[in-house]
Amino acid sequence: MTAPTRLRAEHLPAALGLTVTTPRLGWTPPAGTSSQTAYRITASNGWDTGRQESAACSGIPYTGPALDSRSRFEWRVRTWNSGEDGTETPTGWSQPMTVELGLLHATDWTAQWIGADEPEIPAAGERPGYAFTKTFTLDAAPHKARAYATAHGIYELFINGRRVGDQQLTPGSTSYNTTLQVQAYDVMDLLVEGSNTVRAVLTDGWYRGTFGYARDAGMYGTRTALLAQLEVESAAGRQTIGTDGSWLVSATEITSADLMAGERVDFRMHDGGSTLSAGTAPGARPAVVRPGGFTALTGPLAPPTRVTRELAPVSITRLPNGHQVVDFGQNIHGWVRLSQLGAPGGTVTLEYGEALGPDGDVTRDHLRPHNFRAPGAFLDAGQVDTVTASGAPGGVFEPRHTTHGFQYVSVQGLATGLQPADISACLVRTDLERIGTFSCSDARLNKLHDIVEWSFLDNSCEVPTDCPQREKAGWTGDWQLFIPTAAYLFDVTGFSRKWLRDVRADQWENGVIANISPSPGPAATSAEFMAFTNGSAGWGDAIVIVPWEAYLATGDASILAENWDAMQRWLGFVRTTAETQRHAARAAQAPLPAAHEQYLWDTGFNFGEWMEPGGPEPDLFAARTADNGIVATAYYRHTTDLMARIARVLGFAGEAAALAELSANVRNAWETEYLDAAGQVTRASQANCVRALAFDLVSPERRATVTAQLAGLIRDAGTHLGTGFLSTPYLLPVLADNGELDLAYELLMQDSEPSWLAMVDRGATTVWELWNGIDARGTARQSLNHYSKGAVVSFLHRYTAGLRQAHDSAGWERLVIEPRPGASITSATTSHQGPRGLIEVAWTISAGTAPEAAAFEGAPDDGVLTLTAMIPAGTTAEVLLPGRAAAVVGPGHHTFLAAPGGDSSQPELMRSTL
Repeated sequence: MTAPTRLRAEHLPAALGLTVTTPRLGWTPPAGTSSQTAYRITASNGWDTGRQESAACSGIPYTGPALDSRSRFEWRVRTWNSGEDGTETPTGWSQPMTVELGLLHATDWTAQWIGADEPEIPAAGERPGYAFTKTFTLDAAPHKARAYATAHGIYELFINGRRVGDQQLTPGSTSYNTTLQVQAYDVMDLLVEGSNTVRAVLTDGWYRGTFGYARDAGMYGTRTALLAQLEVESAAGRQTIGTDGSWLVSATEITSADLMAGERVDFRMHDGGSTLSAGTAPGARPAVVRPGGFTALTGPLAPPTRVTRELAPVSITRLPNGHQVVDFGQNIHGWVRLSQLGAPGGTVTLEYGEALGPDGDVTRDHLRPHNFRAPGAFLDAGQVDTVTASGAPGGVFEPRHTTHGFQYVSVQGLATGLQPADISACLVRTDLERIGTFSCSDARLNKLHDIVEWSFLDNSCEVPTDCPQREKAGWTGDWQLFIPTAAYLFDVTGFSRKWLRDVRADQWENGVIANISPSPGPAATSAEFMAFTNGSAGWGDAIVIVPWEAYLATGDASILAENWDAMQRWLGFVRTTAETQRHAARAAQAPLPAAHEQYLWDTGFNFGEWMEPGGPEPDLFAARTADNGIVATAYYRHTTDLMARIARVLGFAGEAAALAELSANVRNAWETEYLDAAGQVTRASQANCVRALAFDLVSPERRATVTAQLAGLIRDAGTHLGTGFLSTPYLLPVLADNGELDLAYELLMQDSEPSWLAMVDRGATTVWELWNGIDARGTARQSLNHYSKGAVVSFLHRYTAGLRQAHDSAGWERLVIEPRPGASITSATTSHQGPRGLIEVAWTISAGTAPEAAAFEGAPDDGVLTLTAMIPAGTTAEVLLPGRAAAVVGPGHHTFLAAPGGDSSQPELMRSTL
């Protein structure tokens, strides 16, 4: 008997340590049914909803007995579903899911914050790791045991020499000034009756290590600290072991660890997790109790960060200088695991990079950031680990307190020849579930899709980062551009909610959204340099765009509700700026503003259309005074339009009407200011034309004129794209939706720079920051791992394969299936695991009569497009095929035939099964 699957709590597949007392539950209805008509939830704590007449399968609030710290229950669900004939049948019960809360109150903690006594704090990037150790006795083996831990820094926890859990980089990256995550672990199997030792290793991490482009240090504080509490239940009773002044602190094998610089380990100092005492361990001393608050402690919203994949070398090359260069064949984020450490006392250096220099060795030159404190100079790129061997058998080096972006590693100082089994690359990322796929008949497009996926996975560590090597920063503009693509391919709901919590925390009092979140605010060394860039159009608008896209992907309106106040504050900043300020150049031309100018946002810092091909080099200081009103006002229109829709979803009818009116006024102002009498965009660029169409900035009767202008600009560029950072994701959809599908495919298939396929043809394994990231001479330029340009693959999902959500649908309740082939592509397939189940679309074009056509009277015999679609329960799809009338179908497996370019008056050819 079928049953619901994929149970979730707060969008998480595992829910240990939640700090939400009314978690929202969800499931996927069973396949092979038409629609859910009712559900019933039962739980081990006595909660029973009874039969609830509802088609809802997500966002179901827990309404059982009140939950508090440590509350635990198992829940399961069964549903009633209607079949093809309307008959209602019940399903079996789902497999149970466990939900357990963490520590909700400060009074739950008996543990104290502890740290190391550091009379002199070493320089940033040179600070060692510290071990905090406590030995205790259990009178009986536990039948339940939990560990709760967090840190100002990065911690690892060990019990009796065994590592606790498989999470990495804990407690994770957050805006530490307001939010600190606590991890909860089931440690029953690690504890024994009698003597036990708990050990935590602590390093700087995001809290006080160097970080970001400017290599700022001590952004959240100057001293690391640990908070940990073990709670053990056994036949002997309940016992709590918390960090306090009785713990011992000592040196570790980690002589320095930094997220940017790298990690240095000397295994001659390794204690193996053994019991420490002041008499037996050099340097062991009592830990220092630090004052610390508990108000910022929170449980998980996103899946944990883990090692999700290991890659073996594709080649190992010994150079004349003795270095051994390991090529893993793929640019990734993480570290290596090395089991060949060399002679005792010898030091091996690992230099990580994305490219090789002319000498065949790893180069990091293209990753060096500018030194803003010494104009014209550059900082070191970092990404160097070292390990000194102790000679103990079985030694393995795995630098888990740093991360790198790399395809190549230069192994230096190792006389022994490396074998493939000696070294592997570990992909470290937030463990996001894959929910989408794509492939087609064109191998280069499949490769493009692959490198986009890899680039996102490499930049999905804790927060959506811009690059995994030079900055690792959560730029708001990058995520608002890419989340539609990411949400199709991976479940990024919790990942986005966690990041949006930081965005809200980092919002300024005047409503400005910081460009980067998590952000330490003015405490950062480079705050004076970066502060004036905050509040930029297209970056700050992420507070509206990201929640909206997450809502569309899930149908969960609570994501909108929890960000609504921040959206309003951002819009308040934009609106006030537009209404009270005029750009100096406009004021010089006309002392009195025209009526429409109150809706123009043309002052303050705006990045504008950043990094347009062939344009001027990006200049932050020039952008400070430039008139980027044509870009900023477009986003003003877009954000108000989205907020009007959001207000309607949330039931704020009055606000929705007011926002819609404001959006219309901004749209009219943009058209008045930036279109000429002929209806063309006055600041002629591909980007401005794309935005005019994508954000509905021009009247319907003028769309054809702007489309023709855009097409002309593309042709004038030799059929090359000319869009920059903000508009590139919209370029191909705008062309396809405005009668230029063939031109969209020409751009997609262009293989000279700037183009996507130039990256593919030059061997890219991730998306480059620059279109010529590897130039024609083979020289690397800037980061080779920035995912934003990869948003183009949404075109492959929505147009090539032909699967998209219907307008005003959320949670994939209503679909449109409309393949729009081009570029000689003869087949495509895509799938997406929506909230209601798996959606699959596949089509092929045969040269003659397809075998599938034999069962269809009237099938064309001179080339057939055969489409198959699997529609899940509770979902409807409108199928639009050339030569066929539109068909609306429900759940089940459907097959359609069509003749490309045929007459739409032809009768529908279809076969369907539930």
